Amino acid sequence: MAKGNPLQEQLLKAGLVKKSQVSQVAREQVKARHGKGPVAATESQREADRARAEKAEKDRQLAAERNALRRSEELRAQARQIISDRKLPRAGELEYRFNDGSLIRTLLVTEALRTQLANGALVIARDGDSFALLPRMAAEKVRERDAALIVLDHGQSADTPISTGNAEDDAYYAQFQVPDDLMW
Repeated sequence: MAKGNPLQEQLLKAGLVKKSQVSQVAREQVKARHGKGPVAATESQREADRARAEKAEKDRQLAAERNALRRSEELRAQARQIISDRKLPRAGELEYRFNDGSLIRTLLVTEALRTQLANGALVIARDGDSFALLPRMAAEKVRERDAALIVLDHGQSADTPISTGNAEDDAYYAQFQVPDDLMW
Protein backbone atom coordinates (compact mmCIF):
# COMPACT_ATOMS: atom_id res chain seq x y z
CA MET A 1 0.00 0.00 0.00
CA ALA A 2 2.05 2.81 -1.28
CA LYS A 3 -0.61 5.54 -1.53
CA GLY A 4 -3.44 4.44 0.69
CA ASN A 5 -5.83 6.47 2.67
CA PRO A 6 -4.28 7.27 6.07
CA LEU A 7 -7.51 6.33 7.83
CA GLN A 8 -7.64 2.99 6.00
CA GLU A 9 -4.02 2.27 6.94
CA GLN A 10 -4.71 3.03 10.60
CA LEU A 11 -7.78 0.75 10.59
CA LEU A 12 -5.74 -2.05 8.99
CA LYS A 13 -2.93 -1.67 11.55
CA ALA A 14 -5.44 -1.70 14.40
CA GLY A 15 -6.95 -4.88 12.96
CA LEU A 16 -10.46 -3.43 12.72
CA VAL A 17 -10.85 -4.18 8.97
CA LYS A 18 -9.41 -6.67 6.53
CA LYS A 19 -7.41 -5.85 3.44
CA SER A 20 -10.23 -7.21 1.20
CA GLN A 21 -12.72 -4.82 2.78
CA VAL A 22 -10.40 -1.85 2.20
CA SER A 23 -9.87 -2.81 -1.45
CA GLN A 24 -13.68 -3.29 -1.94
CA VAL A 25 -14.34 0.21 -0.60
CA ALA A 26 -11.59 1.61 -2.83
CA ARG A 27 -13.15 -0.05 -5.93
CA GLU A 28 -16.60 1.38 -5.05
CA GLN A 29 -15.12 4.86 -4.66
CA VAL A 30 -13.41 4.60 -8.06
CA LYS A 31 -16.67 3.41 -9.67
CA ALA A 32 -18.58 6.27 -8.05
CA ARG A 33 -16.04 8.80 -9.33
CA HIS A 34 -16.16 7.44 -12.88
CA GLY A 35 -19.94 6.96 -12.88
CA LYS A 36 -19.87 3.24 -13.60
CA GLY A 37 -21.62 2.09 -10.47
CA PRO A 38 -25.13 2.60 -9.19
CA VAL A 39 -25.55 6.15 -8.01
CA ALA A 40 -27.88 6.84 -5.12
CA ALA A 41 -30.84 8.93 -6.26
CA THR A 42 -31.02 12.39 -4.84
CA GLU A 43 -34.20 13.87 -3.40
CA SER A 44 -34.74 16.04 -6.48
CA GLN A 45 -34.39 12.99 -8.77
CA ARG A 46 -36.92 11.05 -6.71
CA GLU A 47 -39.29 14.01 -6.82
CA ALA A 48 -38.88 14.28 -10.60
CA ASP A 49 -39.52 10.52 -11.01
CA ARG A 50 -42.64 10.77 -8.85
CA ALA A 51 -43.91 13.77 -10.85
CA ARG A 52 -43.27 11.89 -14.12
CA ALA A 53 -45.19 8.86 -12.83
CA GLU A 54 -48.12 11.04 -11.73
CA LYS A 55 -48.21 12.78 -15.11
CA ALA A 56 -48.16 9.43 -16.93
CA GLU A 57 -51.06 8.16 -14.79
CA LYS A 58 -53.01 11.36 -15.38
CA ASP A 59 -52.40 11.09 -19.12
CA ARG A 60 -53.62 7.47 -19.08
CA GLN A 61 -56.81 8.50 -17.28
CA LEU A 62 -57.46 11.36 -19.72
CA ALA A 63 -56.91 9.03 -22.67
CA ALA A 64 -59.34 6.50 -21.18
CA GLU A 65 -61.96 9.21 -20.68
CA ARG A 66 -61.49 10.47 -24.24
CA ASN A 67 -61.81 6.92 -25.59
CA ALA A 68 -65.01 6.34 -23.59
CA LEU A 69 -66.47 9.63 -24.82
CA ARG A 70 -65.53 8.85 -28.41
CA ARG A 71 -67.07 5.38 -28.08
CA SER A 72 -70.35 6.76 -26.70
CA GLU A 73 -70.50 9.31 -29.53
CA GLU A 74 -69.89 6.49 -32.00
CA LEU A 75 -72.73 4.44 -30.52
CA ARG A 76 -75.07 7.47 -30.58
CA ALA A 77 -74.22 8.07 -34.25
CA GLN A 78 -74.87 4.39 -35.04
CA ALA A 79 -78.26 4.60 -33.29
CA ARG A 80 -79.22 7.72 -35.28
CA GLN A 81 -78.16 5.96 -38.48
CA ILE A 82 -80.31 2.92 -37.67
CA ILE A 83 -83.29 5.21 -37.02
CA SER A 84 -82.87 7.08 -40.30
CA ASP A 85 -82.41 3.83 -42.26
CA ARG A 86 -85.24 1.77 -40.71
CA LYS A 87 -87.97 4.33 -39.93
CA LEU A 88 -91.38 3.65 -41.36
CA PRO A 89 -93.27 6.27 -43.35
CA ARG A 90 -95.80 8.07 -41.18
CA ALA A 91 -99.12 8.56 -42.83
CA GLY A 92 -102.63 8.63 -41.50
CA GLU A 93 -105.40 10.70 -40.09
CA LEU A 94 -105.71 9.22 -36.59
CA GLU A 95 -103.95 10.97 -33.74
CA TYR A 96 -101.72 8.82 -31.52
CA ARG A 97 -100.72 10.56 -28.31
CA PHE A 98 -97.77 9.56 -26.13
CA ASN A 99 -95.66 10.97 -23.31
CA ASP A 100 -92.29 12.51 -24.09
CA GLY A 101 -90.94 13.22 -20.64
CA SER A 102 -93.39 15.72 -19.17
CA LEU A 103 -94.92 16.64 -22.56
CA ILE A 104 -97.70 14.89 -24.45
CA ARG A 105 -96.86 14.52 -28.15
CA THR A 106 -99.09 13.55 -31.07
CA LEU A 107 -98.36 11.55 -34.23
CA LEU A 108 -100.74 11.01 -37.12
CA VAL A 109 -100.98 7.28 -37.89
CA THR A 110 -103.23 4.78 -39.66
CA GLU A 111 -105.35 2.25 -37.81
CA ALA A 112 -102.85 -0.51 -38.66
CA LEU A 113 -99.93 1.53 -37.26
CA ARG A 114 -101.95 2.33 -34.13
CA THR A 115 -102.59 -1.36 -33.53
CA GLN A 116 -98.93 -2.23 -34.04
CA LEU A 117 -97.89 0.52 -31.62
CA ALA A 118 -100.35 -0.74 -29.01
CA ASN A 119 -99.13 -4.34 -29.41
CA GLY A 120 -95.48 -3.33 -29.14
CA ALA A 121 -94.61 -4.38 -32.70
CA LEU A 122 -93.67 -0.77 -33.45
CA VAL A 123 -91.72 1.65 -31.28
CA ILE A 124 -91.51 5.44 -31.29
CA ALA A 125 -87.96 6.80 -31.31
CA ARG A 126 -86.54 10.31 -31.30
CA ASP A 127 -85.31 11.32 -34.76
CA GLY A 128 -83.62 14.69 -34.33
CA ASP A 129 -86.41 17.16 -33.50
CA SER A 130 -89.19 14.81 -34.62
CA PHE A 131 -90.17 11.21 -33.98
CA ALA A 132 -89.94 8.05 -36.05
CA LEU A 133 -91.78 4.72 -36.04
CA LEU A 134 -89.40 1.76 -35.90
CA PRO A 135 -89.95 -2.00 -36.09
CA ARG A 136 -89.13 -3.83 -32.84
CA MET A 137 -85.87 -5.39 -34.16
CA ALA A 138 -84.48 -2.01 -35.21
CA ALA A 139 -85.59 -0.51 -31.88
CA GLU A 140 -83.66 -3.19 -29.98
CA LYS A 141 -80.51 -2.31 -31.91
CA VAL A 142 -81.07 1.37 -31.11
CA ARG A 143 -81.69 0.54 -27.43
CA GLU A 144 -78.34 -1.33 -27.26
CA ARG A 145 -76.53 1.76 -28.51
CA ASP A 146 -78.50 4.63 -26.91
CA ALA A 147 -81.61 3.79 -24.90
CA ALA A 148 -82.47 7.48 -24.43
CA LEU A 149 -83.60 7.69 -28.08
CA ILE A 150 -86.50 5.28 -27.46
CA VAL A 151 -89.51 7.38 -26.45
CA LEU A 152 -92.37 4.85 -26.39
CA ASP A 153 -92.21 1.07 -26.32
CA HIS A 154 -95.32 -0.78 -25.22
CA GLY A 155 -93.48 -4.10 -25.50
CA GLN A 156 -91.08 -3.00 -22.72
CA SER A 157 -93.62 -1.36 -20.44
CA ALA A 158 -95.72 -4.55 -20.34
CA ASP A 159 -92.85 -6.29 -18.52
CA THR A 160 -92.69 -3.64 -15.80
CA PRO A 161 -96.17 -2.73 -14.56
CA ILE A 162 -96.71 0.67 -13.01
CA SER A 163 -97.04 0.44 -9.24
CA THR A 164 -99.01 2.82 -7.04
CA GLY A 165 -96.88 1.94 -4.04
CA ASN A 166 -99.77 0.20 -2.24
CA ALA A 167 -99.85 -3.60 -2.69
CA GLU A 168 -103.58 -3.88 -1.83
CA ASP A 169 -104.55 -1.28 -4.43
CA ASP A 170 -102.31 -2.89 -7.04
CA ALA A 171 -103.94 -6.28 -6.43
CA TYR A 172 -107.45 -4.78 -6.69
CA TYR A 173 -106.81 -2.81 -9.88
CA ALA A 174 -104.99 -5.72 -11.56
CA GLN A 175 -108.38 -7.25 -12.40
CA PHE A 176 -109.27 -4.30 -14.67
CA GLN A 177 -107.65 -4.23 -18.12
CA VAL A 178 -107.02 -0.82 -19.66
CA PRO A 179 -106.65 -0.80 -23.46
CA ASP A 180 -103.44 0.68 -24.81
CA ASP A 181 -105.18 2.30 -27.77
CA LEU A 182 -107.69 4.26 -25.68
CA MET A 183 -108.97 7.31 -27.59
CA TRP A 184 -108.71 10.64 -25.78
